[in-house]
Amino acid sequence: MTDPEGFPALPGLVQVAAGPTCPPRPEPDDELTRRLVTVLVAVGEGDRAAFTDLYRLTSHRVYGLALRMLGNRATAEEITQEVYLQVWMLADRYDKTQSSPMGWLLMLTHRRTVDRIRGERSAASRENTYSRLHLGRDYDVVVEGVEQSIEEAAVLRCLDTLTVLQRDTIALAYYGGHTYSEVAARLGTPVSTVKTRIRDGLKRLATCLTGGDL
Repeated sequence: MTDPEGFPALPGLVQVAAGPTCPPRPEPDDELTRRLVTVLVAVGEGDRAAFTDLYRLTSHRVYGLALRMLGNRATAEEITQEVYLQVWMLADRYDKTQSSPMGWLLMLTHRRTVDRIRGERSAASRENTYSRLHLGRDYDVVVEGVEQSIEEAAVLRCLDTLTVLQRDTIALAYYGGHTYSEVAARLGTPVSTVKTRIRDGLKRLATCLTGGDL
């Protein structure tokens, strides 16, 4: 991961074994906590040496929480880097009356990890929805016999059997999500012509994908 300009280089991560997920716990008000408060204040003033010190003192906890929540070392390392980038940018806003330094770090880690999990689930959901709408939708009776699980490579191969006009029209209608009227406007073609191209193109696709003769 490339560090943005101004973000200090970090030492290697201290990795820990995965375990059950647990919520962040604040550190007790002890000597380490007082030291971390001092270090955070220095980081907020742009002290790179203090930032490295903070990383060495706390990264095993940040990484450990991310790893327990995600179960993936590479992603946990990414989250750790993102958290410390956030710390570098926000350290001057840290308020020791609101939480301990470690509690604040783990809160940032927990939030960022939850955001990553939600983002990945959302992306997976969008892909599933797209597949249902665009690859599994019953567009026309001429393609009812085409299997919904056909591999993308086969679809691309069969698209090459179409004329350029058929391929462009189908791409706009089904992969671009445009209506017949929108496709007609984009291509400067009557709607009836668009429908004919799509019907003929889908017949050829259906024939190719099911192994028939063109």
